[in-house]
Amino acid sequence: MSRSVLWDDQRIFLAVLQSGSLAGAARSLGISHPTARARIAALEGALGTTLFTRSVNGLSPTDHALELGAAVRTMAAASDLFIRQAAAPAGALSGIVRLSASDFMAIEVLPPILTRLRASHPGVRIELVASNRVADLLVREVDIAIRNTPPVQAALVAQKLPALPLGLFASKGYLAARGVPKNLEDLADHDLIGPDRNSRELALADALGPTVTRTNFVLRTDSHPVVAAAVRAGIGIGVMQTPAASLDPSLRHVLPGFVAAQLNTWVVTHEDMRELPRIRAVFDALVAGISVYSDQSKR
Repeated sequence: MSRSVLWDDQRIFLAVLQSGSLAGAARSLGISHPTARARIAALEGALGTTLFTRSVNGLSPTDHALELGAAVRTMAAASDLFIRQAAAPAGALSGIVRLSASDFMAIEVLPPILTRLRASHPGVRIELVASNRVADLLVREVDIAIRNTPPVQAALVAQKLPALPLGLFASKGYLAARGVPKNLEDLADHDLIGPDRNSRELALADALGPTVTRTNFVLRTDSHPVVAAAVRAGIGIGVMQTPAASLDPSLRHVLPGFVAAQLNTWVVTHEDMRELPRIRAVFDALVAGISVYSDQSKR
């Protein structure tokens, strides 16, 4: 290495790695395209290596860049954690809590819970990462995560919540036009909204029975919010979380005795963060709020 490596250069490197282009990195960081290009060139000069090669699809990271990516992500998470902790006075019930949840949970479930949290604890601010990717709590990428699989690392603590049933739902308009299926076999005569390439979701579709084939799926997507939007628009019958769909007066539960699956849910945090007032407040609010939400399917 010809000189010390600046964190700002590493931050730009990470942005290029994530976006796949200098232009995307520049937009995400609020800097100019020439600045991003110059900083990457300076970083390559300091490291004495090539980090990216040009391709028809943009910039492709070299093997060395991919190896460095894990370390710089850890540094970025540590920097974000430093900022969050610095924003909260010691022992105060205030500050930033970074939370990750699936896109469906973030859109359909969390807003009323966060509204109540805001009313109870106005000093707490939320950074919500809406993604189906499992955020890394060990490197403090987030402070709290809502997951559908239990944590296996000993350093993580979790509260298991009531399982969320998944059922079949359709808009009242669709059912008025096409009729109401009386059993699973009747689904063969209906338009369905189903999974695209997700293997777990495809296995779930198999539970609908042998009379349902690919031709029944008039819309295929692995995005749960898209499924919900399509069901509400009347495109067809789709699988939704029963509590969320039951709250929508425009929808009707199809074959209410059929449960497609039970979605297990955990609220998870790092043991070192657990007793911080702002973390405890958000953790408890999520446990209480999602537990109440799950009860909607029993009413």
